[in-house]
Amino acid sequence: MSRADLTVLSGPTAVGKGTVTAALARRHPEVFVSVSATTRAPRPGEVEGVHYLFVSDAEFDEMVEGGLLLEWAVVHGTHRYGTPSAPVVEATTAGRPALLEIDLQGARQVRPAWPEARFVFLAPPSWEELQRRLVGRGTETPAQRERRLQTAQAEMDAAAEFDAVVVNVSVEQAVTDLVTLMGL
Repeated sequence: MSRADLTVLSGPTAVGKGTVTAALARRHPEVFVSVSATTRAPRPGEVEGVHYLFVSDAEFDEMVEGGLLLEWAVVHGTHRYGTPSAPVVEATTAGRPALLEIDLQGARQVRPAWPEARFVFLAPPSWEELQRRLVGRGTETPAQRERRLQTAQAEMDAAAEFDAVVVNVSVEQAVTDLVTLMGL
C-alpha cells in the first residue's frame, strides 16, 4: 500500500480533530474515515457506529486479544479507545484513501505497523485557544478538564514526531491544508 492510502490525524484534546475530520468527510465522501471503538459512554448527540463503536470492557478485551485493533490506548487515564484494523485494510485495499483520527498514543502504535502512512499533527493556534475550546465544549468536569490539559501539554511537545503540522486556526483552512497533504 502506498503512503497516500492512509493518513493519521492526531493532536491534543479539544484541538478540533473531530470537527476537522467531519468537515473533510463532507467535502470528500470518497475518503474512508475510521470509526474508533471506545469503552466510554456516548456523549449527548453521539451515534453508535457513526461517532464511535461503544463497547463494553469485555468486548474491548476480546478485540485486543483477537488482534483486531490496529492500535489502542487508555486515554486520559480512564477509558480505552482503539481502531479496528479490518475496515481500514478493506478501504485501502479497495483503493480508497483512509483517515484515522486518533490520539498521540495510537499514532505512535500505527507508525511501526504502517510506516508508509502520512502522519499529520493538528495543532491549536495557541495554548490559550486550546484551553478556551476545551472549556467551551462543556463536556467535562473541572477535574477532567485539568487532566486533559495536562495530557494536552505533553501531546503538544510531540508535534515534531509527525510528517506535517496543520494549525487549526479555522476549520475550513485546516481541511484545505489536510486535503492538500492527502493529495485529494
